[in-house]
Amino acid sequence: MDTTWRKSSYSGGGGECVEVADGFTGVQPVRDSKDPDGPVLLFPSPAWRAFVTAVSAGEFDAR
Repeated sequence: MDTTWRKSSYSGGGGECVEVADGFTGVQPVRDSKDPDGPVLLFPSPAWRAFVTAVSAGEFDAR
């Protein structure tokens, strides 16, 4: 299966990016863009959505 990866919209084009692949049922594949042949992390979809929501809300911003 050919997987299409896309960089996070929060990457800002810098060198430290994560990439995600869409179209998988129940999981969200995530990898390091600097190591495309390296490991892929699979997060349960609800956990990934909660993480993205928290990031968007600024819950991980430095205080």
